[in-house]
Amino acid sequence: MRQDTSSTPDVLVIGGGNAALCAALTAREAGASVLLLEAAPREWRGGNSSHTRNLRCMHDAPQDVLTDAYPEEEFWQDLKKVTGGRTDERLARLAIRESSRCRDWMRKHGVHFQPSLSGTLHLSRTNAFFMGGGKALVNAYYRSAEALGVRIRYEAPVDRLEVVDGEFRAAWIGQERIAARSCVLAAGGFESNREWLREAWGQNADGEWPADNFAIRGTRFNRGMLLKAMMEAGADTIGDPSQSHCVAVDARAPLYDGGICTRIDCVSLGIVVNKHAQRFYDEGEDFWPKRYAIWGRLVAQQPGQVGFSVIDSKAVGRFMPPVFPGAKSESIEGLARQLGLDEQAFVRTVRDYNAACRVGTFDHTVLDDCHTDGVSPAKTHWALPLDKPPFYGYALKPGITFTYLGIKVDERAAAHFKGEPSRNLFVAGEMMAGNVLGQGYTAGVGMTIGTVFGRIAGASAAAATRKEGVDHAAA
Repeated sequence: MRQDTSSTPDVLVIGGGNAALCAALTAREAGASVLLLEAAPREWRGGNSSHTRNLRCMHDAPQDVLTDAYPEEEFWQDLKKVTGGRTDERLARLAIRESSRCRDWMRKHGVHFQPSLSGTLHLSRTNAFFMGGGKALVNAYYRSAEALGVRIRYEAPVDRLEVVDGEFRAAWIGQERIAARSCVLAAGGFESNREWLREAWGQNADGEWPADNFAIRGTRFNRGMLLKAMMEAGADTIGDPSQSHCVAVDARAPLYDGGICTRIDCVSLGIVVNKHAQRFYDEGEDFWPKRYAIWGRLVAQQPGQVGFSVIDSKAVGRFMPPVFPGAKSESIEGLARQLGLDEQAFVRTVRDYNAACRVGTFDHTVLDDCHTDGVSPAKTHWALPLDKPPFYGYALKPGITFTYLGIKVDERAAAHFKGEPSRNLFVAGEMMAGNVLGQGYTAGVGMTIGTVFGRIAGASAAAATRKEGVDHAAA
């Protein structure tokens, strides 16, 4: 056994993405010495945060890049709706309220913001976009951390934890033991652990293992090792292992790190069919920012875990175009052949949909009155006939961003063991997001949770080391 005795840090942060960095920076600002362990090499640092674009934040009046107002109650109702009430309101409202105070702190650490681009899911009122995207945010935080004296180790995958009666003692990297006075776990979910995904999703009625066909939108390093270690140590968990931020992505997406450029954003402007050329869900249920992250799960429940998003030329220019061109044809029959769909079944589906459309005043920026009548499933908004060639189609498959099974925490981000909060072990980011996200998603809220609870965890970890110092002095 080798022990790192170079200097025992006050706070050990395990993880290298947004939540971990927010924790490290906040703990260092509070006067604690900090060591951050990132499993990835330096060039792949940042985890899923590198693929992000924006932060959903509450504000009561227009603020620089944010238009109008987005008050606490509206944010809460949006979150409540997408989660179906599967959320801890106390922690959700804490995240919402604190989101209004994040951006000045973020700017102090080098993060810049810009107005939302046209076509970015109508988010100018609710979400602040990072200039340069998530990669720029991650790089800014690392620069700031290094300048403040945070020690950073790359290629340092922690594979087990030493936790005794809910108290953190040390982390292990192979045979190396790293002790610390307190610890923040912010090492992501288990989405890149294919075996665990298989276990969570199981086998469907057709004998398929749906998880075998998932793309992982982010990092390959989020294998859930620390989540497993915490479960083995008796930590209280929260969330359903099959629930996740799961998006319908281009079926040509790479296995890892496809990121946002693989997303297909035209679903609400057309129809989506499965491999049998049948529609299976309301494409116009709600605004795309509130519903885009349900479509991965919907596609995962279809035969072969595949779907096809189909539009006509009326939709072109109304959404952020995919990076890679899809199938294109001057006829519905030709599009069916290109997509590998049964021609007669596809023509019948499009014909029935077109006949059911009741076109009023089309407006993709509001819940308009264009809907279907007499077809199942209904399309409740933005229902326009597919009748203007050329027609376009994009093959889809499920893309997992992060999983929702996590560790139960409180307002201090303290991990819980048998209902009691740990004295010195805290959790932030994807590892506890399930406290707020029981299911569903709304754009930018993952960064809200990571930023808010990262800062809370860092402050709590620093405070725990001060308390330990007082206790030792008194002894």
